[in-house]
Amino acid sequence: MNAERFRKLALSFPETVESAHMSHPDFRVGGKIFATLAYPDENWGMVKLTPEQQDEFVRAEGKVFVPVKGGWGRRGATHVRLAAAQEGSVRRALAAAWCNTAKKRLAQQFEATFLITPRSAPKTRERQSKNG
Repeated sequence: MNAERFRKLALSFPETVESAHMSHPDFRVGGKIFATLAYPDENWGMVKLTPEQQDEFVRAEGKVFVPVKGGWGRRGATHVRLAAAQEGSVRRALAAAWCNTAKKRLAQQFEATFLITPRSAPKTRERQSKNG
């Protein structure tokens, strides 16, 4: 994985535009950032996950996904070490970040089209198993 491939993957999501924030390329849906490139340097990307998603990615691929330091990291901002990353895991992380950031209706359409588990699925399954 490299910066150009990360960029192409990020831009492949519906209604995504590339912009810049603090001199770093970023990727937005609905005007909101879901991923960035080149911070702290060109070897890294960043995805805006939930803390639970971050934990899953870090546990599965700790050499690729690293929590951002400080408050942003505690809220789910996650560095992606590009040289160590495989396209599939980066695509999954970008998809999660995009769905977290996109408007609910757009995210639901994307999830349904690409068979991604909706954000509310774990809670729904828990309720069903408790009530089932």
